[in-house]
Amino acid sequence: MTLHQNEVPVDEAVVRSLLEEQCPQWADLSLSPAGAGTDNVMYRLGGELLVRLPRTADKAPSLRKEREWLPRLAPLLPCPVPEPVYAGMPSAAYPLPWSIYRWIDGDEVQPGAVQDWAAFGTDLADFVQNLHRVDLMGATRADELSWYRGGHLRACDEWVSRALRDCQATVGTELDVATLERLWREALVLPEPSQPQVWLHGDLRPTNLLLRQGRLHAVIDFGALSIGLPDAEHATVWDLLPEARHSYWDAVGLSDLTWTRARAWAIAVGASGISYYWHTYPAFVAECRTRLHAILADAAAR
Repeated sequence: MTLHQNEVPVDEAVVRSLLEEQCPQWADLSLSPAGAGTDNVMYRLGGELLVRLPRTADKAPSLRKEREWLPRLAPLLPCPVPEPVYAGMPSAAYPLPWSIYRWIDGDEVQPGAVQDWAAFGTDLADFVQNLHRVDLMGATRADELSWYRGGHLRACDEWVSRALRDCQATVGTELDVATLERLWREALVLPEPSQPQVWLHGDLRPTNLLLRQGRLHAVIDFGALSIGLPDAEHATVWDLLPEARHSYWDAVGLSDLTWTRARAWAIAVGASGISYYWHTYPAFVAECRTRLHAILADAAAR
């Protein structure tokens, strides 16, 4: 499944050739697909390892960022996060950096798998609060650690407005895009956030959270790790059931202003996901539609 115009093709033969060339100690281990996101393709290697390969050249810096910062952040966080074990180099078969990580066992976050949604929201809030309290260790919002989701909403108005227009054209009969646009514009006129910049995971959607015995167990995929304002970090709670969303809100103690800005970030990511992936990634489009439906239902109930 190709998602981007400049995507580098990857298959099992490519991964096997990289292992034989650079990691002969692991070259004979079993290899099987382990999912693919918008940024990376993944293969499980044996029972203990995971190979992660960026889809495009502009995604490769995220692996270097994870290798540098995850070993420093991991001891300070309340649940497991990915552990890089090998930094792969570009080769004739695959022209980008790639990585091997320690495999983390866990179940997907979905209805029926979560034991208690309210407790799940509280557990996620605990992870976020711990991450946001970690000292910046000299890191600044620059280069690889600068991302739009840690910035200001107004800087994103042009492309978000364009994405909302695309949504009106594609799913306007299903979604109340006019209300989504109104909620977006209500956030734009709010005072800019005054909180200090913090570490951000950047993409705490359910696919980046793992369960064990129905409770939050691990947080994965730190490719969007950055330094910035915390509002956008809270946006993915609209991917969760209302019980989790509200317990998260209570546990973090979000103000109405922060909640409104977080909702706007959720609209931005949902609308842009539908716009960009409409023809290439139906599963992700469905995820974005579900998020926007949840935002509309939540707004109607408030």
